[in-house]
Amino acid sequence: MNLAFIPGDGIGKDVTAEARRVLDAVASAFGLAVCVDTLPWSADHYLATGVTIPPDGYAMLRDQFDAVFVGALGDPRVPDNRHARDILLGARFELDLYVNYRPVRCLDDRLVPLKGKSRRDVDLVVFRENTEGLYVNIGGRFKAGTEDEIAVQEEVNTWKGVHRIIRHAFEFAQATGRLRVCMADKSNALTHGHALWQRVFREVSADYPLIEARHLFVDALAMFMIRDPAQFDVIVTNNLFGDIVTDIGAELQGGLGMAASANLHPGRTSLFEPVHGSAPPLAGKNVANPFGACLSLALLLETLGHAGPARAIESAVESCIAARGCTADVGGHLGTREATDMLIAQIQSTT
Repeated sequence: MNLAFIPGDGIGKDVTAEARRVLDAVASAFGLAVCVDTLPWSADHYLATGVTIPPDGYAMLRDQFDAVFVGALGDPRVPDNRHARDILLGARFELDLYVNYRPVRCLDDRLVPLKGKSRRDVDLVVFRENTEGLYVNIGGRFKAGTEDEIAVQEEVNTWKGVHRIIRHAFEFAQATGRLRVCMADKSNALTHGHALWQRVFREVSADYPLIEARHLFVDALAMFMIRDPAQFDVIVTNNLFGDIVTDIGAELQGGLGMAASANLHPGRTSLFEPVHGSAPPLAGKNVANPFGACLSLALLLETLGHAGPARAIESAVESCIAARGCTADVGGHLGTREATDMLIAQIQSTT
């Protein structure tokens, strides 16, 4: 495997270093041949050079690497976050990573924030369309900074984009034995763009008669996820709503420090990242939760066909959580490095 690691900013550097240690551990345990290039793209790099990503950066990611791992991006020294936009959002668009894959699985009953619910109630997957919607950034501002300011932001929905993410959701459900797919939109208010989501969902769902197809408005979906997440197997939605719904999912599984994410174009170079943000004030203090990064690494390995190492990481994280061998945000007492030490020891003891 040829992998690119982009540690990024803040605690991104901390958790990426720990994910790299875990990668080395599973590579040794399972006999994997891994070559890692660490790329300096970050706020520090931009401030020093004026370059967010080199002109051939996207082509390099696409042509030279099997997958890309990104720690976190964001730094107050770059107020408009242009480096993060170019590196992360740019890669999503330029590599056409149209599937944002967010498994929502809680590993311990004590992490479930809902009264009367257990880990058995939190086991679903969210697929977010990752290259269209409001993130295309079509629009502008007129008379900015005045009382007459006008701001326009257009949402983009194409048949191709909507069709392929909905098809992917049903294919995933069928392949993994999940029996329900829910599509969320706001077609009662966004009557043009989301009418397209309605039509495509009806057409695609007809090809999967054994899977229950359900539609909810996104506000109702948010309410039902909090009331009873067990009623969902697979959720598919657009870029903006997916951004919000997946944060609800992260809280259901123990917080953003436990949440893993994959940005996929099946069969092509894809990008994997924890989603907790860069948290610059916490950088270098040995307090960041490394488990979201390690679970994102497990998604990377699974996607590249290495199911055994991926399961080993997931099982080790679960064991660490059960033993409270984790950081304070999930009820433990360990630092970032020490939590990873325990995780690696678990992997080595079971392989």
